[in-house]
Amino acid sequence: MTGIVSYAAYLPLYRLSRAEIARAWGGGGKGEKAVASHDEDTIAMAVAAARECLKGASKSPVDGIFFASTTSPYREKQAAATIAAVLALSPETCTADFAGSLRSGTNALRAALDAVKSGSLKQVLVLAADCRLGMPNGAGETAFGDGAAALLIGSDGVLASVDSMYTMADEIIDVFRSDRDRFVHAWETRFVRDYGQGRIVPMAVTTALQKSKLAAADVAKFVMYAPDQRQLQTVAKSLKLDPAKVQDSFFNEFGDTGTAQVFIALAAALEQAKAGDKMVLASYGNGADVFTLTAAPGIASWKPVRGLQYYVSTKLLIPTYEKYLRWRQIIELEPPATAPMEQPSPVALWRDNKSGLDLHGVKCRKCGTPQYPEQRVCMECGSKDDFEDYSFSDKPAVLATFSHDSLGISMDPPTTVAAVDFQGGGRITCDMTDRDPAEIKIGMPIEMVFRVLRYVGGFYTYWWKARPKRD
Repeated sequence: MTGIVSYAAYLPLYRLSRAEIARAWGGGGKGEKAVASHDEDTIAMAVAAARECLKGASKSPVDGIFFASTTSPYREKQAAATIAAVLALSPETCTADFAGSLRSGTNALRAALDAVKSGSLKQVLVLAADCRLGMPNGAGETAFGDGAAALLIGSDGVLASVDSMYTMADEIIDVFRSDRDRFVHAWETRFVRDYGQGRIVPMAVTTALQKSKLAAADVAKFVMYAPDQRQLQTVAKSLKLDPAKVQDSFFNEFGDTGTAQVFIALAAALEQAKAGDKMVLASYGNGADVFTLTAAPGIASWKPVRGLQYYVSTKLLIPTYEKYLRWRQIIELEPPATAPMEQPSPVALWRDNKSGLDLHGVKCRKCGTPQYPEQRVCMECGSKDDFEDYSFSDKPAVLATFSHDSLGISMDPPTTVAAVDFQGGGRITCDMTDRDPAEIKIGMPIEMVFRVLRYVGGFYTYWWKARPKRD
């Protein structure tokens, strides 16, 4: 039996009210959209989803990372390889990026299932993340939200088996972004809805049910991509589905999270599923992928530490639309009157991959003192070259001290620099993120998060930052 071994969603802390967008341009809008922080991109969100998915699971069998996104930070550089390094996976891990369509997430899922079924790979971590941009004062700006999700695919300890897969392709220019564009474009609304998602998803779901010899009445939950709640209801009505069986897409809470949307909704469905429940998962994007799943007897034995309700209730509102524009660098601001930032060295970054990407230090074998970065001489007992690897990324921590720098270059001033003490020993000095400067207190619980440090010289530098623990 091949299927989902573990799963998790990830939504950034920040939300932007659609009413706040309407304040700037007029009109209306209900609900909110999830907004990645100024130092968060699809790689950072995918790492966060992966870490949640792998909590309590052994990483040793994971021999594949498949990353799907329409908004990868690079057009030519593999994101999956970066993620594998952050997760401290073996260099022999199979890594692949999937892009070009909102269906790329389920394209990656199908490839992972085929790889595991064939015996080519044992466990594949499928990650989907998007940070799409809509043109200011456009429908996309109001609709698009940021988010990520992870599915661990394997054959042992399966929580939900994947019983069948059906795919259809469809050539249509409905929602698109060329290699010359920063913003997503869409053709006329009725054409997009009636001849795009509104036509293809019902066709694909109907055919998939027929091929798998399932009736709609046999299905406990339908998880389907839709650009908004209204369109989801329209498709459900055309399929004559019981509304109670249609999984909410969380449009009013998070927005249209693109490639990640169906996996985020699937995570919510799996949290509530009972053994034997049949589910249908349907994505859309120049065609559709449809999967039928069955919840296994062990479905209740594992749940993500942070479920969907956690992300619904844990949030900070971005106070102004102008701050959102600043974070996304949609408006040009006068640069600070300081010396230009020095370009980092790719050679130095490569050399420091282990300490920088997966936050590994060392632990002295003689006295047991954890230290970061890696040392040759123990700072506590003075022993030399007698250390073992030690990961700090998952250790509980508290804020030892901090300072606010109002003069430094920052997309979210002031820059908060923190000294973090880890449970069991070890201290790191780093930036803080996802924080309200007025709420920072010495001794508060801290968690480490993987973020973008800077973009200089045409490439991104990533490192770890501290943030107040999200309870």
